[in-house]
Amino acid sequence: MTHTNHVMKVDIVDSEAQIFSGEAEFLVAPASEGEIGVYPHHIALISKLKSGVLRLQLPNEQFQLVFAISGGFMEVKANHVTILADILQRTEALDEAKVIEQKNIAKSRLRNTEHNDKRELAKAHAALEIAIAQLKAVEYIKKHRV
Repeated sequence: MTHTNHVMKVDIVDSEAQIFSGEAEFLVAPASEGEIGVYPHHIALISKLKSGVLRLQLPNEQFQLVFAISGGFMEVKANHVTILADILQRTEALDEAKVIEQKNIAKSRLRNTEHNDKRELAKAHAALEIAIAQLKAVEYIKKHRV
């Protein structure tokens, strides 16, 4: 059984569903000004998140849960962290070759889209950001789970 002084409540949701709800010993998130580590009883804060790797250390687990996140917001308050993600994906579900292909398709869309088509440019840019975040997550897993 975990001691409550050493854990915090974490809720992670994206635009479609609740992704995670439970306890964590700490988490590391890609804040707009760089990575931020949050431990139990952290000072209250709200931070914008950029695309990158979100990691959670669960109690009594050897490995961290690792997600690719495309951006969003994080609130820390009263030993409770809430992450509202634009797009979030667990790394176990990622196929590196497919992600590289998606990244190349997004780059091609950016190159070939008319500059006055703001909506299509925004979609292509978002697809590129999530592909880059997914590749970062895959690289993190490969490096830390040898």
